[in-house]
Amino acid sequence: MDIVFSSTAQLAAAIRAGHVSATEVLEAHLAQIDTHNPALNAIITMNAERAYERAREADKALARGEVWGPLHGVPFTLKDAHATAGMRTTTGFPPLADYVPQEDSTVTARLKAAGGILIGKTNVAMMLADYQSNNPIFGRTKNPWNIERTPGGSSGGAAAALAAGMTPFDIGTDLSASIRIPAHFCGVFGLKPTEQRVPLTGLIPGLPGPRPIRIMSCIGPMARTVEDLALLYSIIAGPDGRDTEVAPVPVEEIPQLELNRLRIAFAPTFPGFPVAAEMRAEVEELAKQLTPLCAAVEAATLPQVDFNQELASAGALIGMMTGAFQPEEQERPTTLAHYLEALHRRDQSILAWEQYFNKWDVLLCPPSMVTAFPHCETGTPLYVDSQEVAYWMVSAHGTLFNYTGHPAVVLPYTLDRDGLPIGVQLVGKRWDESRLLAIARALSEVTGAFQRPPGY
Repeated sequence: MDIVFSSTAQLAAAIRAGHVSATEVLEAHLAQIDTHNPALNAIITMNAERAYERAREADKALARGEVWGPLHGVPFTLKDAHATAGMRTTTGFPPLADYVPQEDSTVTARLKAAGGILIGKTNVAMMLADYQSNNPIFGRTKNPWNIERTPGGSSGGAAAALAAGMTPFDIGTDLSASIRIPAHFCGVFGLKPTEQRVPLTGLIPGLPGPRPIRIMSCIGPMARTVEDLALLYSIIAGPDGRDTEVAPVPVEEIPQLELNRLRIAFAPTFPGFPVAAEMRAEVEELAKQLTPLCAAVEAATLPQVDFNQELASAGALIGMMTGAFQPEEQERPTTLAHYLEALHRRDQSILAWEQYFNKWDVLLCPPSMVTAFPHCETGTPLYVDSQEVAYWMVSAHGTLFNYTGHPAVVLPYTLDRDGLPIGVQLVGKRWDESRLLAIARALSEVTGAFQRPPGY
């Protein structure tokens, strides 16, 4: 087996069956990191010594007939925003450059309890606030498909490491398409769950005071198959007794769905949102491929919302939350009345989309307006088919569903004329990740498997 490009589920099964040891799997990944990470700068903190120790323990446990869990012996990396006991967690923020948490985040603890072996942390945008993964502590991460391009942000290190075979999975965070843009730019799979599905306990540790972001922010898996997304989601989702806003909604088994029962709406873009012609064409091409296979595939009328206003409202809400403890960054502090009015507007949008998903099983749309763009200064205008577009619009197609809290999956689909990955985004009903993942699995038979970048 090709260890470094095997899926998480394949590696776990091979280790349990004794076809390969946890130590051998770890060594293969460490060798891949040694070979490719110097050029990519995707993994920025390593703990190989502890990982070796844990891998040997995993092999001994298996020899005694003990299986720690569904990830027994599988190595993995984590985005450098999750607290990891004894391993520094910086979020790319200079005041946290030497911060070493005393305890694991809920997500870290759950992955370790399932038998996973943490080998290192992946690079991020500073404080997760950019669509490139570059920060003053560790510098810039590059895209394995073309090192002149960004892997996206803020989970860019995770996506680059995955695409380059340096880790079988990682766990991203997503407040403004930060899982979905890197998945699309690097040709991997990513799930943004419904908000408040996965505990945020231990995310961006080390900062004093209350946590400002209480809505729209999500934690979700990134991997090279839909099956892996489903497995990882089942491990990290659900209440932890500490994040009081995570609902005790059961994580259901992924059902078997037949394509011929599905009603798929598609949108090559949203009103007022720029998108590259190639991106639009590939959404339309996939819709055409699906038409004979599904119950219905239509460019259906979208909810009656003002899409640019939705984007502005999402940005305003994030600004209100992040600015609550930084009043000097706002002309006037937000009043409680203003914040509640903003939540009321958001409620209307959530309801409009929920009604939409009563009619349609899933919405197929682009994850971004472009494929991976060249490294640039944050805020530099980007080009969409030679037209200059505001930098921050790169996340527009994804941020809509942070605003409404709907779950969304990105699947790799094809390559553009420059040989860069083009992904597609699937959006489903709130709290119904199991059905969305089932649809993603069915559609991935059409969209195709992960492709490794040339040279890896």
